[in-house]
Amino acid sequence: MNRALTTALIGIGTAQFLKVPTHYIETGKWDWRKLIGSGDMPSSHSSAVTSLTTYVALKKGIPSIHFGVSSIFGLIVMYDAMGIRWQTGQIAIAVNDMDEQLEKLSVDHPNINHKKRDRELKEMLGHLPIEVAGGAALGIAIGAISYLIEKKTKNNI
Repeated sequence: MNRALTTALIGIGTAQFLKVPTHYIETGKWDWRKLIGSGDMPSSHSSAVTSLTTYVALKKGIPSIHFGVSSIFGLIVMYDAMGIRWQTGQIAIAVNDMDEQLEKLSVDHPNINHKKRDRELKEMLGHLPIEVAGGAALGIAIGAISYLIEKKTKNNI
């Protein structure tokens, strides 16, 4: 199997798994939905792209085109996680608050017709910079470990 792809997938899986105990440490509550949710610490997006980029840097070298492509890809993904996706989450919070306020207003004023939505918009979509940094640190470790395991395995054969 493709070692670079496997390394990135391990980065995603590890970050998603770590969201559960991290959430417990922060809140004192176990929330197993964090295994498949977006947002929170550490960023699985950052972990995936930095584990891939670290592995590629060690395998192919920093001057390689492979490293250049994975670096730019990683920067775009991490920027998006902190920027656009974070702002989308903030918009969802505002829309959910407005819906709640409209519902309260419609109770007091019968001439205002408001139908409550079946469910709220998902608010946790993006990441804080610290969550992206945590995912990146995790990804660097995973990428380096993957490379070292591969190197050791090849040397022992």
